[in-house]
Amino acid sequence: MIAIIFLVILAVIAVVLIGMYNSLVQLRVRCDSAWSDIDVQLKRRHDLIPNLVETVKGYAAHEKGTFENIAKFRSQAMQAVTPADKAEAENQLTGALKSLFAVAENYPELKASEEFTQLQGSLSQTEDSIQNARRYYNAVVRDLNTKIQVFPTNLMAGMFGFTQRQFFETTAADREPVQVKF
Repeated sequence: MIAIIFLVILAVIAVVLIGMYNSLVQLRVRCDSAWSDIDVQLKRRHDLIPNLVETVKGYAAHEKGTFENIAKFRSQAMQAVTPADKAEAENQLTGALKSLFAVAENYPELKASEEFTQLQGSLSQTEDSIQNARRYYNAVVRDLNTKIQVFPTNLMAGMFGFTQRQFFETTAADREPVQVKF
């Protein structure tokens, strides 16, 4: 009888441990998936930027410094790997885009251009998608980091090498939306 009770207790402990491990794996996979979603939206943003710059160049060719900054920050953003590096590079790119839109304000014929208007709309939609993807990623990271730190899953996380993830944080300047004015 004692052997049966002991086996039942071992089975319950095994089920609990398996459940903890599986929940950690599920959160890790959700983090990877959420990061992939951010990457997709950032790539879309990076793909839109050259078209936007070329459109503005046609009207404001003498704004060379603005165009060079955007190219430089876009390249840095595309090469960044970690969430912290990506966030910093994307913040710089956002600042450069704001200066591009400020330049566009000085050219009424550019603001009236259908191509420019469509690109602005696409960029605005992409910015919204990036914001939503960041929010979801940070929520999943919060859940994973919490699970890694609380007892008893912290023991399981330590044994199997689960590590905390970085949040995709923004600066105060990046929290302001890109101005899209017509």
